[in-house]
Amino acid sequence: MDQATNLRNIIKKTTPVVVPGTHSRIIAVTSGKGGVGKSNVSVNLAVQLKRMGKKVLIFDADFGLANVEVMFGAIPKYNLNDVIYNGMNIKDIISYGPYEIPFISGGSGILGLSNITREQISTLLSNMAELDGLADIILIDTGAGIADNVMEFVSASGEVILVTTPEPSSLTDSYSLLKVLSSRKDFNKDTTAVKVIANKAATREDGKNVYTRLRTVVDQFLDINMELLGIVPGDTALERAVMRQVPVSLSAPEAKSSKSFEDIAQALITHSAYTDKQNSGMARMFAKLLNRF
Repeated sequence: MDQATNLRNIIKKTTPVVVPGTHSRIIAVTSGKGGVGKSNVSVNLAVQLKRMGKKVLIFDADFGLANVEVMFGAIPKYNLNDVIYNGMNIKDIISYGPYEIPFISGGSGILGLSNITREQISTLLSNMAELDGLADIILIDTGAGIADNVMEFVSASGEVILVTTPEPSSLTDSYSLLKVLSSRKDFNKDTTAVKVIANKAATREDGKNVYTRLRTVVDQFLDINMELLGIVPGDTALERAVMRQVPVSLSAPEAKSSKSFEDIAQALITHSAYTDKQNSGMARMFAKLLNRF
């Protein structure tokens, strides 16, 4: 029996029973390239969703750059490694940013998922099931690009937010990500909603053009359901907030960019097409991730 088969057998025996109503809504926030404002989107959506009464948490799955930590100006003391290897409870590794937004650092623990033992798998899945009871919505801030560790999280999530900008290279890399995603055997186009945010748009029309250009190519060559979730202008308030490591939704709530994040958060709540409850929740998502190794 090879290592992959053994791992899958272990998961089948250790996957926790998820009681209906206790799962979180999982949304992966990703991008084809770095520097497009992906983590900034995650942080500001978290602020707006919390204002709307939702219990929201950010899971920082970008083990390399940890941009959520930079955006929050907070360095977590613990990460997922401490749950897997040091016996800590998931609640104990939660850090808090501005507006008391909770976030968890995945750390390098994400890279070692293929080598963990039966006991460590059981511990991890049990903790993820516990995490499901702590948040209505969990935003997975992935790394940028099409590396395997990024695509694993994207394809395992029930919803995907793809952040892109008017820059030609951003559009090209966004298409590359969607192309890789559509070719994965574990990607289910019928149950996974891909929502696009056009970030750093000069005008609303500019943002619509970004989506139209991407949609035209996707419709021609790929079999993916995609929709425009929102447009965020690159205003000066947003630029100042990034420099100060404070979410613009807090530092300048009346700015155009803040209002855009508010509209996007409202759209996520009001117009969600998310109905695949069988694939929801962090416990189920991590079980799916582990099954792929």
